[in-house]
Amino acid sequence: MTHQSDLLRVLAGRGYIHQMTDAAALDALAARQVVPGYIGFDPTAPSLHVGSLVQIMLLRRLQQTGHKPIVLMGGGTGKIGDPSFKDEARKLLAEDGIQANVASIKRIFERFLTFGDGPADAVMLDNAEWLDALEYIPFLRDVGQHFSVNRMLGFDSVKLRLDREQSLSFLEFNYMILQAYDFLELSRRAGCRLQMGGSDQWGNIVNGIELARRMDGTEVFGVTTPLITTADGTKMGKTMAGAVWLHEDQLPHFDYWQFWRNTDDRDVGRFLRLFTDVTVDEIARLEALQGAEINAAKIVLANEATAMCRGMAAAEQAAETARRTFEEGGSGDALPTFAVSGPTIGIVDALIGLGFAKSKGEARRLIAGGGARVNGEKISDEGYSIAVQGDMRVSAGKKLHGLVIAG
Repeated sequence: MTHQSDLLRVLAGRGYIHQMTDAAALDALAARQVVPGYIGFDPTAPSLHVGSLVQIMLLRRLQQTGHKPIVLMGGGTGKIGDPSFKDEARKLLAEDGIQANVASIKRIFERFLTFGDGPADAVMLDNAEWLDALEYIPFLRDVGQHFSVNRMLGFDSVKLRLDREQSLSFLEFNYMILQAYDFLELSRRAGCRLQMGGSDQWGNIVNGIELARRMDGTEVFGVTTPLITTADGTKMGKTMAGAVWLHEDQLPHFDYWQFWRNTDDRDVGRFLRLFTDVTVDEIARLEALQGAEINAAKIVLANEATAMCRGMAAAEQAAETARRTFEEGGSGDALPTFAVSGPTIGIVDALIGLGFAKSKGEARRLIAGGGARVNGEKISDEGYSIAVQGDMRVSAGKKLHGLVIAG
């Protein structure tokens, strides 16, 4: 399909689109005016992780093509937690914890978006502003009448929990109504015409579109992104050491850089399109590299993704650390470290302390499989003790490296 608008040309060309409502009408609207569009983020932690990055980049593409991003923080819905495709209810957060998370997360968006008062400048809103003020009976009367329980029970996100006979509280069941109401409020308050989100949000987005049409007669639109998986079929963003956090105080710069550097050869081109501003022509050249040369494309991906999220200095430092560690055999200043108070530490405890294994059993399996090294030497004895003399480099496989240091 040939698109009129820069917005849909860019989103389609870089692989962001999974589903759209009335693509032709949205395309025509984006071609003739600034379209305010939003994505919601529940502040359940002080940082977002890489799993949220495609949505952040979606807002960035919206702004890059001349439209207005609205970052909606779920200060209200965050008190419930989105039940979509979850096995159990999220732990409810206190008000002060939610607000602290909102303030922390805002720092992430300031790296990806330009905020201000201009027509295409980003704004951050909090749905607690209107959800906290709702009165229960008027809300049921005015909004609740537009929702069919029969249809809500048919949504995949709800059916998943019910089919597994897992509890779905009435509190969580209300989440989809509140999210639909968010779209209505943003349409009224900010002229918002577009909601975007992951493919698991399709039902919630359609609810909001129908609510705006029924209550206000307003035409609004929805776009969802595909589930981002790696070439081996696993969910993107999961590593042996846990979540890949966007904040540097929860994940060191080097680990963030190394996550991108370790991308599967088959994913390099796709991830360059989704997570960097490298031009599509340059990406076509990079993804065509063969054999060992594809590593150059991975370094571009790591540098560009890290610079965008952590700053150019962090990307350069991480790249230099990698060069010194892997090309020269040095230690590098930005590797994760584990401080030890005594003169020695067991290899099992070192692997756990560096976050390369979550348990002693996992560490032992790593050692038995030949994946543990100290200063480049393979360690096959799970009882091996590391003499802490200067910085001792400990590796788990080919991709995870850290330092055991004297504390």
